[in-house]
Amino acid sequence: MKNQSFILVTAIIAVTSSSSVAQIDNWEAPFTALGQPDLQGVWGNNTITPVERPDRFGERLFLTQEEQILLERRMREITEEDGDALFGDGVFEAALSGEIKSYDPSTGNYDQAWLVERQVHNRTSQITDPPNGKFPALSEEATGLTFNRPQRGNTNPNSWLDLTVDDRCISYGAPYLNSGYNSYWQIVQSKDHVVIVQEMMHDARVIPLTDQPHVSNKIKLWHGDSRGFFDGSTLVVETTNFTTKSSFGHNRSIKNIEKFTRLNESQLLYQITVDQPDTYSTPYTREFILDYTPDPIYEYACHEGNYSMTNILSGAREQERLAAESN
Repeated sequence: MKNQSFILVTAIIAVTSSSSVAQIDNWEAPFTALGQPDLQGVWGNNTITPVERPDRFGERLFLTQEEQILLERRMREITEEDGDALFGDGVFEAALSGEIKSYDPSTGNYDQAWLVERQVHNRTSQITDPPNGKFPALSEEATGLTFNRPQRGNTNPNSWLDLTVDDRCISYGAPYLNSGYNSYWQIVQSKDHVVIVQEMMHDARVIPLTDQPHVSNKIKLWHGDSRGFFDGSTLVVETTNFTTKSSFGHNRSIKNIEKFTRLNESQLLYQITVDQPDTYSTPYTREFILDYTPDPIYEYACHEGNYSMTNILSGAREQERLAAESN
């Protein structure tokens, strides 16, 4: 059966990488054989766009052409140097300033071979609301320190309960929003469900397409309880019932609203609005581009934080013994 299609009349301005068309009019967005907007495939979040906007840009959302050209040139130079891997916002800052700071100098860091080729998209920040591109002010609960957050990288754990699920290579939360490192998502659609498989920790989110209510608020889940529906050409996913045990903020929220919109043949616009009152006084919205790849997702292998639990705990006890002997 041939895929149906409809005409998406839009002007997508300055959101794509330099290698893509910056504006597309009258693009025919595909439908699946089931009549749903077709979002299927493997999509990479490899943008260098920082989560928060550097102060130098103020409330400016887009880069100038000169800034984008500069970033592209410096990204080529950084990649060719084959130095320390630049995770998170570090790669944008390094490309912008020319100063490279090691992500983890204590261990020598990963090098660039661990990361994929990064994409320069014409944005100054992923956060679009608040308009200044920054996270909102801290909430009263956060400033009053009335809650306990799980902390990653506990160097002196007393038990397995002192280590987060990401320390233990079990889950990095969903959605996993970091870019450049195991940052591919595969989307599969059926009549009643959408499945999003994350390369990182091979987490799979099974999202029902239904208007049925969420599970009881008494039930808390690591990936939350999701419900999806199509609003025109956009897949909207509402997720609630997150556990408070996660070390990732957007996985401790009251509610996440995600939107997936096909921009053209090779790009998806991803948007997420997070309501997280245990940290921020108001909800915030961030967005970035997911780029299509014909490559499959490979198995993510990470076991040392879980299968080495005995060595982690015994090492912590040995450190305590040595410290006691030196006193």
